[in-house]
Amino acid sequence: KMFPKKVILNSAYPNPFNPVTSISYTLSDKDHVILSVYNLTGQLIQTLVNEKQDVGSHSLLWDATHQPSGMYFLRMETENEMLHQKLMLMK
Repeated sequence: KMFPKKVILNSAYPNPFNPVTSISYTLSDKDHVILSVYNLTGQLIQTLVNEKQDVGSHSLLWDATHQPSGMYFLRMETENEMLHQKLMLMK
């Protein structure tokens, strides 16, 4: 099985979303992953993942039922990379 040479953060789907979006990513090595959601002011809303994970594809759902409509930032940190993505919650 072939694995990518780097970390890939796929586009959240659906986006814009209400109230749940699917987040998926692929790891090229066993790595510590921190996946967090921030609001526009940079305040941490929720940490979705904070653990060592195996090589391969991972996915999860973010349920933003209790959050106000608006733009959010998804931040994925590994030992060597930091990736960002905008999420739009429309209620």
